[in-house]
Order: sequence, then C-alpha cells, then structure tokens
Amino acid sequence: MVEVIQASNLALYELEERFNLVQVQDYDFFPEWQSIAPDLTAYEQHWLDQAKADFLSLAKYPLHEEIVKIAVLAPILSIAGLCRAPFVPAAEKQVEITFEDEDEVIRGRVDLLVLYRNLWVATIETKPKQADVITALPQALLYMMASPISSIPLFGLLTNGNHFLFVKLLKQETPSYGLSELFTLLRQENDLYRVVGILKHLRELVLSEDWQAQQVG
Repeated sequence: MVEVIQASNLALYELEERFNLVQVQDYDFFPEWQSIAPDLTAYEQHWLDQAKADFLSLAKYPLHEEIVKIAVLAPILSIAGLCRAPFVPAAEKQVEITFEDEDEVIRGRVDLLVLYRNLWVATIETKPKQADVITALPQALLYMMASPISSIPLFGLLTNGNHFLFVKLLKQETPSYGLSELFTLLRQENDLYRVVGILKHLRELVLSEDWQAQQVG
C-alpha cells in the first residue's frame, strides 16, 4: 500500500536526506539576488510604500496567509511584471513526487506559482505573519524539485508578509540550493524596493535566451 506524506509535514533535514539536497553557503552560488539596484518609477515606489504601510498597520492582528497574499504579494508581483503574459500565475497547484522503491508519495500544493512556458520562475510559499518565514523552505524546495525543468536554475520566494527570502535551486546529480539574505519590512527603508528589483531581474533573466543557453551549456 502506498503511503501518502503531506509536504507540510516534512522537516528540512528529511527533505535533504530524501533528495540528497545540499545547501551551498558560497556567496558566488546565488549572484542573481546580489547588487541589484531597484529600477522603480515614482509611481511604483508610491505603491510599494503604500503596501508596506498597509501591512504594518495590520501587523498587530493575527493574519491568515491569504491576507498576506492580498496585502503584500499582489502589489509586488504586479509591479515586477509577473502578473501579465507571458507569465502566468497559478494558485494552489498540486504537486506530487513518487518514490516507487519505497511505496511513498509526497503530496502538497504550491501557494502560488509563476509560470513561463515550462519554466517555474518563482515558487512563492506564504506563511501566516506569526510564523517564521524559514518554515516555508522545505515545502518550497519540494515543489521546486517537482518541476520538470532540470537544465536551468529554479527560483523561489518565501514570505510571511514581514520577511522575504529568495531561494535558488540547481537540479543536478547532487541537487544544490542557496539562500539570499533576509529582507524585512521592519527596516526604516522599504525593503520591498529590493524584493521587487530582484523579481524584475529574475524576470529579465528567464526571458533572455542567451542566459538560458548559457545555463544549459
């Protein structure tokens, strides 16, 4: 009989053991989030400032993860250009990974997936505001491992509204992943500028045939 394991119940060490996943600490492994100067118009900055203010005004209350999506994710994805063709957002997409030798299936749902052709541009895993953002990492990595894409890097974004963390995964013989620094709305400056700047940069990368060819080569 096949045992069904819910993705939300997996700890990070279990995921690393099952998929032979290795976290890379080398700064050079994940250059895509580094030294990105946000190229934002005054209009875009205004709406990101408003999104930050709206979220922080609600921060004293327990927030469901759906509110996090509405208050924070919607504006940053729109401004980053990930809510219009050729990018297609998909919500609550079910993924499943089967281990035939072990009669096990890991099953879960991606909170939000941004698709370009067959490329998973960003797997966005949200958690309630009161949850530590790192608790979304095992699920995000699992969903990225379930992607049919193996020749070029995959990127993910974790958020609980207050904090944002980018993930890069290379699906190789030994799959490797790396993390960005933590961005937070608790800083005086608005870190949403940098988050959107990175998302815009990732968008341009995956649209670049030269970049894709370089990664495959």
